[in-house]
Amino acid sequence: MAEREHDTRVPERLTRLLPAVYDHLRRVARKKLSEAPGEQTLQATALVHEAYLRLAGNPAIALEDEEHLKAAAAQAIHWVLVDHARRRLAARRGAGERPLPLDSVDPARPAADAELVALDDCLRRLELIDRRKYEVVVLRYFGGLTIDETCKALGISPATLKRDWSFARAWLLTNLQESYRGSSAGRRQEPGKAGE
Repeated sequence: MAEREHDTRVPERLTRLLPAVYDHLRRVARKKLSEAPGEQTLQATALVHEAYLRLAGNPAIALEDEEHLKAAAAQAIHWVLVDHARRRLAARRGAGERPLPLDSVDPARPAADAELVALDDCLRRLELIDRRKYEVVVLRYFGGLTIDETCKALGISPATLKRDWSFARAWLLTNLQESYRGSSAGRRQEPGKAGE
């Protein structure tokens, strides 16, 4: 397999743009981590730096200005948080997890590891159905972007953004509820484990 040639302009653009958005990314990371229930093993600085490493290693990323970097960083923060949650869940194997009542599942609030993984699973399905609505959720929920910043990053109007955000939240809530409804006592089952 031939190695892809690394675009050295990505780290150069990151180095140029990062100082302008670093404080924003740290605020977003601190907020996400402080709102998450339970003991945190990830710190805001580590989350931002891990997101930076993922961005620097992706030569296909478009970094034209600060808004594009915020949007790309939102996706990277999403990946880091979900990967971290999956590792924690794998290490625990669900030990001590309590059943989640359906009325507690809200895609607009921070999630515990199991909820974050379930949210990511639903987001992946939403991405297949409507990529823009998926991007709205990632930018608003994981990136902490304002309505104006999200509109600029996606090139859409505030009215379109609000419709997409409302639809995505409702769609995610319905799909999260269905995923919990399909498992015993509100806990998600691994594929292939139903009925055991």
